[in-house]
Amino acid sequence: MTITSAMPKARKRPTRTRTKRVSSLPAIKLSQLPPSHIDLRDPLHAVLVCEDCETLVPITGMQDKVQKLVPHHTGKAGEAAAIRCRSSNRRIEFDMTIPEWRQALTDAIKEASSRTATTVLPKAFSQQTDRTLRARAERTPARRVADWDTVLPRVADADKSRRAVPDGDVPTEGPAVPLTTLHPKRPER
Repeated sequence: MTITSAMPKARKRPTRTRTKRVSSLPAIKLSQLPPSHIDLRDPLHAVLVCEDCETLVPITGMQDKVQKLVPHHTGKAGEAAAIRCRSSNRRIEFDMTIPEWRQALTDAIKEASSRTATTVLPKAFSQQTDRTLRARAERTPARRVADWDTVLPRVADADKSRRAVPDGDVPTEGPAVPLTTLHPKRPER
């Protein structure tokens, strides 16, 4: 298909923010944000985390005089009500350069990695615990049988003394102990 002068031609749209509105809130300074909340890897498509709703929001007007946050909503798309965030159209002050941001980001990563625990040290235990663990390691099945054989006569003596009935079945003071089990009956109505 050939193009003739009679065919309409699309007009090139400007690459700037569509609205002239600016939020009345004070401008966001990049140096006051944590470096991990800013993404300047692709400067024409810069993104930062909104202070109010904590979502990633693109920055518009990167080639214009005024840079500001894109108008955005506070809730998730399709799930929550469409309530506009109060930081929409908020101006942004670039008070740091991209190399400064990269340096701040690498410093933050180093600091965060130094805070994470690398090894778990075992808890020191007492001498008694050490003796018990060594004794358990030295015990074999034959040794366990021998230990039980030495204890068995004392266990038999203890059981025998438990089975022995004391002299007299009636306490000296108080009522006699019943020998039959009592089963209470409900009164008839």
